[in-house]
Amino acid sequence: MLFNSIDFALFLPIVFVLYWFLVNKHLRLQNSLIVFASYVFYGFWDWRFLFLILFSTIVDYSVGIGLQHTPDKSKRKLLLLASILVNLGFLGFFKYYNFFLDNFVDAFTFFGYKISSTSLNIILPVGISFYTFQTLSYTIDVYRRNLTACKDFIAFSAFVSFFPQLVAGPIERATRLLPQFYTHREFNFSKAVDGMRQILWGLFKKVVIADNCAEFANLIFENYSTYGGSTLILGALFFTFQIYGDFSGYSDIAIGTARLFGFDLMRNFAFPYFSRDIAEFWRRWHISLSTWFRDYLYIPLGGSRGSSWVKIRNVFIIFVVSGFWHGANWTFIVWGALNAIYILPLVLLKSNRNNLETVAAGKLFPKLREVFAILLTFSLTVFAWIFFRAENVEHAFSYIENLFTHSVFSIPEIEGKAKAYTTLLLITFLLIIEWIGRDQQHALEKMRLLKRRTIRWSAYVFIVLLIYFMGNFSESIEFIYFQF
Repeated sequence: MLFNSIDFALFLPIVFVLYWFLVNKHLRLQNSLIVFASYVFYGFWDWRFLFLILFSTIVDYSVGIGLQHTPDKSKRKLLLLASILVNLGFLGFFKYYNFFLDNFVDAFTFFGYKISSTSLNIILPVGISFYTFQTLSYTIDVYRRNLTACKDFIAFSAFVSFFPQLVAGPIERATRLLPQFYTHREFNFSKAVDGMRQILWGLFKKVVIADNCAEFANLIFENYSTYGGSTLILGALFFTFQIYGDFSGYSDIAIGTARLFGFDLMRNFAFPYFSRDIAEFWRRWHISLSTWFRDYLYIPLGGSRGSSWVKIRNVFIIFVVSGFWHGANWTFIVWGALNAIYILPLVLLKSNRNNLETVAAGKLFPKLREVFAILLTFSLTVFAWIFFRAENVEHAFSYIENLFTHSVFSIPEIEGKAKAYTTLLLITFLLIIEWIGRDQQHALEKMRLLKRRTIRWSAYVFIVLLIYFMGNFSESIEFIYFQF
């Protein structure tokens, strides 16, 4: 079920009413309703994969109980290994089987050996990368004694399948989200209103920004050989805002929806395109994934401690693995390696934590030095996104080769020029609103500070009208991160 669908527009109020008016007195019934609603939500895509979520839930619930009651270190390691193998085994089969098989065959062909292979027509379960990492965080934290194992199967099932963030995150830690299913929840009007604000802005970013940008990004990337360099730059820019509007928009809707039900999900985006260096960008982009890799991979490897070689190794491992997490394609690996190259000088010079505060905090305009830093970081990010968007590595290099020609100085030519320029104006509106709200949890949070109700509601109505008149409601444009 898509957040920007009629199905969800009907589903959400029904669940909301049942949750707060029918089962609000009973915590276990509330959690049971969440499990049922979550399975309905996911089953709209393909009900067969509900068994996959259920099996993963049963395995990790049982492993957690075993880890809690087993003092023997070797047995505890075996239990943790079982959880890792089951979760990563499913992920590896559904997401990477054909990738490894095809590259294995290509390697033998390169050396003159021909072998036959059979690729399977495997359907990638929506959200498998997200809920797999979420359940892994649970078993790892129980193994580390950072968390007591959950004995309530309903609460644990609700944690694994919680529908707002089930298919595209944020990837919640069990230490943070699971205890919220143990606690009685009461309706909080101000929290619900703020959740609605965040949902509204998320919908704007998805259907107005991301889906309009997708139309032109797809056109330019699919026909790149027929366009000049300036148009290719425009294509890369459109994809840059497509992926941001799409993914951060989903996160906003997910976090806002969770707040309607009394839950607090972690922030997943913190206005990353205002970053002053790549290290700051990765502290602000897909925060739930980057912190997951930091805590469960980077730090156990040694982090930034040790020799320069260890630092270089660890940075490349975390970024290449992060790239591979996104998809079974060499483009994602190159994208990850490129970001590792970007960030390495900062790590080696120990300047990767220079920009921890909000840019131009308390001011309307940034300093000239900050403007240049933001533009440089943004340009590097846009360039890296070309690899992320390309169909394959050859496509990416061809796109870049065509970009860096004398035609880069020409006026962009594209079909639907008027709509393209309108989309650029909408992007400008997005940047202005997010710049104003950059010191808040989400762009519209400052609206609560406006004392005059007429101004607040005028702003809300204006955004609703933009969504209605300027939104792209094509059913063919799904959330990008569903494929991951």
